[in-house]
Amino acid sequence: MTGKTAPSATDPAPEKEPAPTPKEEPATDPAPEKEPALTPKEEPAPAPAAEEPPAPEHPPDTEQPPAPADEPAPVPTAEATPAPEEGPPAPPAEPQAPAPEPKPEKPKAEPPSAPLSLTVEEVSENSVTLTWKAPEQTGRSALDGYVVEIGKDGSTDWTAVNEEPFLSTRYTIQDLGSGDKIHVRVKAVSASGASVPATLEQPVLVREILQLPRIRMPRHLRQTYVRRVGDALNIMIPFQGKPQPEVIWTKGGQPLDTSRINIRNTQKDTIFYIREAQRRDSGKYELAVRINGAEDKATLDIQVIEPPGPPQNLKLVDVWGFNVALEWTPPADNGNSEIKGYVVQKSDKKSGKWFTALERCTRTSCTISDLIIGNTYSFRVFAENACGLSEKAAITSGVANIKKTKTAYQAEKIPQRDMMEPPKFTQPLTDRTTTRGYSTHLFCSVRGFPQPKIIWMKNQMEIREDPKYIAMIEQGVCSLEIRKPSPFDGGIYTCKAVNPLGEASVDCKLDVKVPK
Repeated sequence: MTGKTAPSATDPAPEKEPAPTPKEEPATDPAPEKEPALTPKEEPAPAPAAEEPPAPEHPPDTEQPPAPADEPAPVPTAEATPAPEEGPPAPPAEPQAPAPEPKPEKPKAEPPSAPLSLTVEEVSENSVTLTWKAPEQTGRSALDGYVVEIGKDGSTDWTAVNEEPFLSTRYTIQDLGSGDKIHVRVKAVSASGASVPATLEQPVLVREILQLPRIRMPRHLRQTYVRRVGDALNIMIPFQGKPQPEVIWTKGGQPLDTSRINIRNTQKDTIFYIREAQRRDSGKYELAVRINGAEDKATLDIQVIEPPGPPQNLKLVDVWGFNVALEWTPPADNGNSEIKGYVVQKSDKKSGKWFTALERCTRTSCTISDLIIGNTYSFRVFAENACGLSEKAAITSGVANIKKTKTAYQAEKIPQRDMMEPPKFTQPLTDRTTTRGYSTHLFCSVRGFPQPKIIWMKNQMEIREDPKYIAMIEQGVCSLEIRKPSPFDGGIYTCKAVNPLGEASVDCKLDVKVPK
């Protein structure tokens, strides 16, 4: 502190001070008052400088002693000291109050969160492949990409592997030294900054990981692979193993014919390709994958098929009535596929058109029925396999004539039955209760032959042509409608059926209530 006060007492110090005074005079009035305020600070400065021991003991007191000597020593108080004589100190404090208020700062955008699930996907003798998931939060700014950093085991230095951020969540670090141990971390980067790095817990040892060979035969190739003649065969079979395994294809223990079959191998699969398949390409192909004596084998069974040939020795065995019996033998060539059945067709001489009479016949014989009398028929048979019908059919050498046969009609004798029956009620009348003014019906059913005559009675008095009553009978069901009955219409109603063989009757009671 003493070194700082000494140059202020020298001549060059006051030369520098009057320089700012002209700049301060036009700005504010209190500027000239600052000059006498500085002078008292400069005058007592040499006094402590002369007394060397107290100077280091009270370095901050160099500014405080002038305050009690010349009370206006502090700049703000020097301007306020004359104020109490003229007026209260509040007015001069007002213009200075808003000046020191700090402006509110804008909240800074948060950087993205750390990437998730950082894992090692693959390690080779000079590379490491990493995968991870995007961070949960990317902040207000869009994600620019990721930066991958590595550091050697035992060192705290990190080196960025990629020069520019990239958006993929998979990255392969190349050109690594075999046997090195490295630490790996990944940062998410946006305009707001970089995230907290996602770091692998354990260092990665760069070396080739040995893996036994294994063929991963697709599910649809585990059964017989069927294709038609002329189709292209393009089969991909994946496998695994490290280091790069040796792939060997054979058929019946012999190497493949490279003039027809193309084989292309990659690090992870082998492709079997034939441009146009022929029946001679059918068979079992052996695939072997080897690594230093270790081996895995698989068999690919291919069947190339085509339509079968026509059936043989088709014969017209018998014709009777409306029926014809046929027989034949299986085709000589089944098209390299099992025969599923036969299709039999017929053609009459009048129209000359062929119609299917029987489908999917599994036997080598059949009977065709429901032929039309007087027509002459020819027959043909197709063989069918998984590829479809045979291109040609076997046709009968002879024809079948359906002749008319003379038959004598004899009428069947039907014994006569006595249908006469006296009347009998199968459903009686039932008692009913109704309300005055609401029409009601009475029902019963009767049978008898000849049809009986129906007579309706009320209280043993026959109901004749009265518009209040409507009597009907249909299919043995008798009905009597009583229109808008009154209490006077209540009583015992009787239905009587009469025919020449006898008579029958049923009764019921009808109550008509008056609403309160």
